[in-house]
Amino acid sequence: MFPSDILPKVYPKEFDPQDKSEADDILNSNIFNVMLNRRSQRKFEDKEIEPWKLDIIFAAADTAPTAGGFQGFEIFHVTKSETKQQLVKGANNQPYVNAPLVLVFCINPARIKLKFDSTILHKFSIQDATLAAGYAQLAAHALALSSIWIGMINENMVKESIGTNLQPSSILCIGYPKKILLPKPKRNLTDLIHTI
Repeated sequence: MFPSDILPKVYPKEFDPQDKSEADDILNSNIFNVMLNRRSQRKFEDKEIEPWKLDIIFAAADTAPTAGGFQGFEIFHVTKSETKQQLVKGANNQPYVNAPLVLVFCINPARIKLKFDSTILHKFSIQDATLAAGYAQLAAHALALSSIWIGMINENMVKESIGTNLQPSSILCIGYPKKILLPKPKRNLTDLIHTI
């Protein structure tokens, strides 16, 4: 399976029910199963992620809803070990930032061509980047990968590490898990949902 094979499945123009491949089960994953079983993982195997899986993760981020459809964010795919080590320092010395796949999501309000105050565009951009990272995280789990979302970052150090002036919103670290972790219990829905 190569990226050129997978992209038509991720962005289907025409559906051919006879066209089956190893990615079909993944692309038809039950989204509720993916959400219910996802768990943050801090220990990854030293194993490279297949390029076609990267393409699915990137495509998932690209499909996230955004303000006006303008996609007010950028994704920095960090591949250099030296840069990953700099990001570890910029993420409060969290060692698992040095993962097989490291994605830095940055906001880019200039992409949002809506007539609102800059404060609103900034807020839209943060929401766009957050949704994109969330979609990428769910796609990773559907691909039998694990991830950890890093929000505690020194923005200036992260910007310097990846060479941008854009404000980073989060770092998503992805890899094959060393151990499968079970989901943690959550609040009862009656405690979470407030009906007005």
